[in-house]
Amino acid sequence: MTFVSNDPSWWPFIDSQVFVSYWLVAAGVVVAYDWALTIGQEIELIWRQRWSLMTVLYLVIRYIGIPYSVVSVLGYIPFVLLTDAVSNILEYASSWTNVVMTAMLGVIMIARLHAMYQGSRTMPLFLVIIFLAVNIASVVLAAIALKIAVAEEAILSGMHMCGYSYEEDVQLLFSMVWILATVWEVVALCLSVWIAVKHFRDLRRLGPLTGSMIGDYFRVLMKSHVLYFASFVGVSCLQLIYLSPEVLNSNSMGVNALYGTLQVLLNVQMFVLGPRLILSVREYHAKLVASSDADTSMNSIVFQEHVHISTSGTV
Repeated sequence: MTFVSNDPSWWPFIDSQVFVSYWLVAAGVVVAYDWALTIGQEIELIWRQRWSLMTVLYLVIRYIGIPYSVVSVLGYIPFVLLTDAVSNILEYASSWTNVVMTAMLGVIMIARLHAMYQGSRTMPLFLVIIFLAVNIASVVLAAIALKIAVAEEAILSGMHMCGYSYEEDVQLLFSMVWILATVWEVVALCLSVWIAVKHFRDLRRLGPLTGSMIGDYFRVLMKSHVLYFASFVGVSCLQLIYLSPEVLNSNSMGVNALYGTLQVLLNVQMFVLGPRLILSVREYHAKLVASSDADTSMNSIVFQEHVHISTSGTV
């Protein structure tokens, strides 16, 4: 049901919506700018290479970012006509995109860890079990939360708004989704750090050429992983703060700035650093191929359809 009011007391709320829309536009600009910066690498390392699961994941994550930003902005622009049905569609699209993107990034992380563990059969099974448990629970919790949440059109002083009503149960459910995702990322980081430390110790027994190559490979993996994890932790902390009742029900400038910052970091984490988890490794692989006299030396480090650390380990 559409809520209509010309009460001046709603003006601060209108101002806050407009203020948040600026942040959302900025988030979309960041994603588009990063795409422009990396389009050359993308053409060379993604489009011109043999297609694989990693290729599909990269393209989906990369190119869903801008439409996601547009959908996010539409709910906050006061000049766009939004019915109750459209408001609900926008909420569903935004929330389910977050869930799906998190799952896809989890698949990339499993492939990276499988590569780091040299094709171990036990580790992928362990990762898949945790991955499925976390993501199935997240889907169930998100579905329940979205069923309870109510979105409706509001016309305030002639401006169309998309209003959302969140009960405490909904806030708790969304918080649990983020907590589960954080648990998965912590597990993935701990496993990455442990195997990286182990391999750096083992490098002393290898020759200088092989040891240097594998060591550099692990440094590339860890650098992109730690940067991605740091951004995820920042997003999770801000999300949990924002979902607290005191913050969620406030229209203060500080809270709006918090939400705007959250949206920018969320876009960077999913649509900028996420694709770079694949792009950084392929870039390193391409540099090694270019500087190598023979392609046979590359059988140990590949992140195409199959990821190799040793000649027998594949994923």
